[in-house]
Amino acid sequence: MPIRVGVIGAGVMGADHIRNLSTTISGAEVTFVADLDAVRAAEAAPPTARTTTDPSELINSSDVDAVVVASHDSTHAGLVLECFEAMTPVLCEKPLAPTLLESRDVVAADDDIVAATGASLLSLGFMRRFDPGYVLLREAVAARSQGEPLMVRCTSRTAASGPGASTESAITNSAIHELDVIPWLLGSPITEVSWQAGRSSRHSPAGLRDPALMLMRTGDGTMVTLELFLNAHYGYTTACEVVSEAGTLALPEPPALASRQDGRTSAGIPEDWRPRFADAYRLQLQAWVSALRSAEPPPLATARDGLNAALVAQAMTRSLHSDGAFTKVSY
Repeated sequence: MPIRVGVIGAGVMGADHIRNLSTTISGAEVTFVADLDAVRAAEAAPPTARTTTDPSELINSSDVDAVVVASHDSTHAGLVLECFEAMTPVLCEKPLAPTLLESRDVVAADDDIVAATGASLLSLGFMRRFDPGYVLLREAVAARSQGEPLMVRCTSRTAASGPGASTESAITNSAIHELDVIPWLLGSPITEVSWQAGRSSRHSPAGLRDPALMLMRTGDGTMVTLELFLNAHYGYTTACEVVSEAGTLALPEPPALASRQDGRTSAGIPEDWRPRFADAYRLQLQAWVSALRSAEPPPLATARDGLNAALVAQAMTRSLHSDGAFTKVSY
């Protein structure tokens, strides 16, 4: 029998998850979709799925075996806790929660469930852990064929920031990917951070200092830089290069159609992150569904991983409000 999945949130990410679960993921079917916009829920849902504007109805439905939370960041913690109350497995999109207090509440509840049942109900959607390029990069770093890693340089640029973006949310919603993937990549926690910025782009809205440069140091002494530019205007690109003692390793670039015409060579650039990480999202969903079907622990990021990323984000935000002072991460 397939895993009957309910998806909360039918926006950009939720709609993508629904399409993947309905077309490319083996062993799953979408049976329920919830969104505050009833029309959007109906448009995203498969023909046979139920829809609602009340996520609690979905979570407590007998038609749902597992839940995907892809709604606004501010709803994540509350919805995950509702899933815990219903004892329903849940895959929550990053971040675990927008605040450290909420993240701690979720981890505490998750710990209680693990103590009582021996297994967690929560998987966290840090999909870069499933990106084939990042997986190759991690394996190569772990092999130490170039010696010890010394520096990591990351770049993340998007065409335009989302509605309501702020300097703080750029950390908790966008940079949070690197705050998770860097410790996973290097096998060492981020211990100290600094947030820096110069002149902001004229395309950046009020309340958002953009671009920003984030500096991080890991427990093993590796220095990490992240250039985050949410209003780069030209499209979406991301990069990661590991500089080691005897060479460098770089995240592979995804294939792009090359055009030669009228004396010019050009290649397309995606408008957002979805084409770049399409494989990662599919692989992550399949791993989650397959684990649920076999009653094994899903190999996704955990509640504790989400809390650790939130702790780094808190330190980065403190640095932001302390004129870029290097700030220790308190785990």
